[in-house]
Amino acid sequence: MSNNPTLYLFPVSLGDTPLQNVLPQHNIAIIPTIKYFIVENIRSARRFLKACDRSIDIDQLTFFTLNEHTDLGTIPSMLEPMKQGHSMGIISEAGCPTIADPGADVVAIAQQRGYKVEPLIGPSSILLSLMASGFNGQSFAFNGYLPIDQSARNAKLKEMERRIRRERQTQIFIETPYRNNKLIDELSHSLPGDMLLCVASDITCPNQSIITRRLSDWSKATYNYNKVPTIFLLFS
Repeated sequence: MSNNPTLYLFPVSLGDTPLQNVLPQHNIAIIPTIKYFIVENIRSARRFLKACDRSIDIDQLTFFTLNEHTDLGTIPSMLEPMKQGHSMGIISEAGCPTIADPGADVVAIAQQRGYKVEPLIGPSSILLSLMASGFNGQSFAFNGYLPIDQSARNAKLKEMERRIRRERQTQIFIETPYRNNKLIDELSHSLPGDMLLCVASDITCPNQSIITRRLSDWSKATYNYNKVPTIFLLFS
């Protein structure tokens, strides 16, 4: 225990990639010192921890689940171990905690209570795809999922187009993986052909593919991103 406990934000690999390829040894060395974790999925978190250090006794750890089904009223109680002097860790399903993932509410409470918060280095599909896209990295927006309702979806696409044209702001978003191909086709037919689309899939994994083309070229291209983790970026 410590008089100044720390809330560690542990990034997780984006797929079936050797941890040493995407995480520094510093992160892995901290893992065995933590006994309390706030996680998006307990099963995958346990698998991640064992991959970091096979000697960890998983049954001696305490897990709190934080996902879209979590009652927000229960979040403050998750930090009770820190009140008792224990450091804690947040583990998302993939990538960096709180970035397009649960965890921000926990961090906000930790900040309010004066606890030390330490973000650790690791893969972020948003930043890695932006780095490789060739698009504006000075001004960009992550939009999450596009609306399902078609009218709202069309309005969102037009809004993103305006921001690209007027503000030179890169627009980043995701889709349910089984709809990836349909989304590319939709973008190719609903937005001007001179706009640029970067499709980044399986980032950091053996089958990684990051391709930037004009929408007019995507409309004629052959591709298959069905059920593959993918992130999309638009620019002009």
